[in-house]
Amino acid sequence: MAKLKLGPITDNKPVKVTVELPASLHRDLVDYAQVLGRETGKAGLDPAKLIAPMIERFMATDRGFAKARRTTTGGGSGGGL
Repeated sequence: MAKLKLGPITDNKPVKVTVELPASLHRDLVDYAQVLGRETGKAGLDPAKLIAPMIERFMATDRGFAKARRTTTGGGSGGGL
């Protein structure tokens, strides 16, 4: 089994955002959704549902962002820079 950075996708109240992706990135999202679906037992996972958790994961592991956020906002979450 592959060790993916994303775990199961949870439902959360969404905010609608429109994003244009390169076709190659969309194909990669489709492939990732298929692999994640196999690993979590949720076949037919919508690739668009991966975008928010991927961005969350990216930001959570970005040390530069975490440091900048701490110095700018005092360490709270949900605040802007």
